[in-house]
Amino acid sequence: MVSLTLSIPPVLKERMARHREIKWSEVVRAIIARQLDSLERTNALMRNSRLTEKDVEELAGKVEKGVVKRWRAATSATRS
Repeated sequence: MVSLTLSIPPVLKERMARHREIKWSEVVRAIIARQLDSLERTNALMRNSRLTEKDVEELAGKVEKGVVKRWRAATSATRS
């Protein structure tokens, strides 16, 4: 197995030290694997896409507006 050196802030190391029962290398391996799976799925979807960069930007803007609208509706309902 290949080794990877990772730098973390001292505060994070202290917090991790409080949980010695956790095998942090396994946690990091799992996170890296999930991220790679996600990237590979995204690349597979994009490989056959005919969308242009402009199309993607327009869709992203519409999604963002929809999310903001839903957030406003949800937060106004909780304030009432």
